[in-house]
Amino acid sequence: MKLLEEKILSEGKVLPGSIIKVDGFLNHRVDTKFLNLVADQFKKYFDVGNITAVLTAEASGIPVATICAHNYGVPLIFAKKAKSDNIENGLYKSEVFSYTYRKTVTLILSKEWLGPNDRVLIIDDFMANGNAVHGLLDIVNQAGASLEGIGIVIEKGFQGGGDKFREMKGVKYRALAVIDSIDGQKMTFRKFDE
Repeated sequence: MKLLEEKILSEGKVLPGSIIKVDGFLNHRVDTKFLNLVADQFKKYFDVGNITAVLTAEASGIPVATICAHNYGVPLIFAKKAKSDNIENGLYKSEVFSYTYRKTVTLILSKEWLGPNDRVLIIDDFMANGNAVHGLLDIVNQAGASLEGIGIVIEKGFQGGGDKFREMKGVKYRALAVIDSIDGQKMTFRKFDE
């Protein structure tokens, strides 16, 4: 998505550890008008008329996943990273290593909100090593739900997470912008047909 690449280049920064900081439009201060364009783009790749829910992980994936869920007319479900007293009726759990926080976290989701009749589209803001999405996929499998696809706004292609999902049989995966390399503040994007 050319507009996304331009936005990353104009508003993003590269921080130490190959962290891509795009919190001015994607996941801290949210450009909702732009994220509507992102939702439209995902709609070109996935059969959103077939899904029953959009699933993401707390917290930075919530803005884009919320806009997608709203635009597709389905609920947003997000896996929490901490148990609260208001979650009852059992939990799905998946332990994942967080690249951003450099620690293992447990994704949890109430069994009340996801089950075998659900058809899920996973949407997340970033793909690095793929651990968070693997955790979400694990939760989908625990619930006996069907995975309809995985949509990622920005993939750090040089970290290999997206390649694992592209190679999985039966998994429809799409990243809207894939950064293949970083040199200082310069980013190189993968070219592919839109």
